[in-house]
Amino acid sequence: MNVFYEEEGTFKVGAVLADNTTSLQVEAPHGRRAKIKAASVLLRFDAPSLSEFMDLAQKTAEDLDPNFLWECCESEAEFASDKLAADYFGHTATPEEAAAILIRLHSAPMYFYKKGRGRYKAAPPKALEAALASQEKRRLQAEQQTRYTQLLSTFTLPEEFRPLLSSLLYRPEKNTVEWKALDAACNATKLSVSKLLEKCGAIPSTHEYHVNRFVLEHFPEGPDFGELDAGELIDPADIPVADVVAFSIDDVTTTEIDDAFSVTPLTLGSFRVGIHIAIPTLGIPPGSLWDTVAAQRLSTVYLPGSKITMFPDAVIQHYTLREDGLCPALSMYLDVTDDFTVIATSSRIERVKVAANLRHDTLEEHFNESTLAGGHLDHPFGKELLALWNFASRLEALRGKTNDSNNERIDYSFYVKDDRITISQRRRGSPIDKVVSELMIYVNAEWGKQLADAGVAGIYRSQGGGKVRMSTSPAPHQGLGVSQYSWISSPMRRYVDFINQRQLVALLRGEIPPYTRESESLHTFMRDFEAAYEIYGDFQRSMERYWCLRWLLQEKIEITGAQVLKENLVKLDHLPLIARVSSLPDMPPETSIEVEVSQIDLLELTFSVRFLHKLQA
Repeated sequence: MNVFYEEEGTFKVGAVLADNTTSLQVEAPHGRRAKIKAASVLLRFDAPSLSEFMDLAQKTAEDLDPNFLWECCESEAEFASDKLAADYFGHTATPEEAAAILIRLHSAPMYFYKKGRGRYKAAPPKALEAALASQEKRRLQAEQQTRYTQLLSTFTLPEEFRPLLSSLLYRPEKNTVEWKALDAACNATKLSVSKLLEKCGAIPSTHEYHVNRFVLEHFPEGPDFGELDAGELIDPADIPVADVVAFSIDDVTTTEIDDAFSVTPLTLGSFRVGIHIAIPTLGIPPGSLWDTVAAQRLSTVYLPGSKITMFPDAVIQHYTLREDGLCPALSMYLDVTDDFTVIATSSRIERVKVAANLRHDTLEEHFNESTLAGGHLDHPFGKELLALWNFASRLEALRGKTNDSNNERIDYSFYVKDDRITISQRRRGSPIDKVVSELMIYVNAEWGKQLADAGVAGIYRSQGGGKVRMSTSPAPHQGLGVSQYSWISSPMRRYVDFINQRQLVALLRGEIPPYTRESESLHTFMRDFEAAYEIYGDFQRSMERYWCLRWLLQEKIEITGAQVLKENLVKLDHLPLIARVSSLPDMPPETSIEVEVSQIDLLELTFSVRFLHKLQA
């Protein structure tokens, strides 16, 4: 006796070795023995043989049309498979015919719903229609996916991909046919998504690829301010006009001019230094449209040749300390003796006449170490610059930073014009840098102290053990050598400065500050700013790396000098670009070497550097 039975959704046959009523001991055609439940048995037969039986049943099942079988069934009643077999074949079905019907019913779940052992129900017409439509859709999608994969594997972009490129590159929906085809093509070609699409001509600009990826993730509504209207920015009418003439010092690309300076002679060689900071908080109250926008952006994003500003241009142009403007400002005045000691400070809100916006590129030829050594600066603001230089040197000494090792570091400036990059170098600690940085450190530390002394909440930066932290509590900043430090000097570029300025303005006006130290919003802004500032900084460094590689290609540089930093890390000459050189012999830091640069990939931002030889000292 043989049996045809179902086990875990699969049909099998076996020869009965023992029948124990509720269970059977059977032997499969290949000799394996098993114990099965009697309830699993669908058919019993003596002939044909086990292997022949299954071959006949499978062949007969393949010839059965499930659609015809479905039409033979009542749509609402359950039926037994052996009854359907008798109706179909027109006679009591043989075991192999009955098995063929079971196999076919089981293999067509869209047509037949299983209701029990050997029992089924025909699918309702609408359900079958929907299931068949879905099956056909999947078939067409499979064909489409195969076509897409074949085209992509030969580096041909399907036309259907063009409107989807942004999502495929940056935010893919992995259940789509397009993504599945792209993923399959990537596996076949051993390329990343971006490299494959680049080979298909879908990434015409590597620069736009990097920028668009960042913008889509962090500015999903776009970097522009759209149709939002800045409205009319109205400053208080009672702001007094300062009796000073100020000037700013900035890079040529700076449009958000936050700070300017003035020097007014007093008696007996003393003078008054004015530090004037743009004051956008005058016309942007808490919760207003542009306050909300700035709180979302949190900072201006800088990248070579471009930037995404925290405020729209209308706001920037209204509050920037522009040349020949009578600009509202938050000013700190320092009375300085002839030995450059500060004997008095005062702060006020006023309008300041800005006579000039001085730029690094034209100022440096008049204001540098050589001209300072002569004791006279041939410049319209020569006397003021000389006084500020001497005062800044005194401030630096008071911070204990006279021999600051940072003075030996190089700062790099990136200028992009007509898709060409210029990278210039300037030693950190130059007279221009020292004047601006020392006055900013002083004003940020002093205003931070005033907030703390008055018990007004603020956001501070501190440093201890080499780690910089932000907090609502003042603490020493060891790196700067000050007792407390609060960012306030760049309110158009950093939202933390904007908040701190808002608190300081309330203090100077004798008003209740918008935030207390326990304000949840203050802590939220601080945490969000830290996260955003880190992300923006990483993106800026990434784009600087991109333009360094572009510069190497632009200048056709294959051999260049480099300096060993440590182990196998080197820094390329004239660029803020660090590379790992596996072929570098053991050499002490600061050793000058020559290397070969190759395999520059602007999409992956990678390149290869090979050691050539050591340069003579």
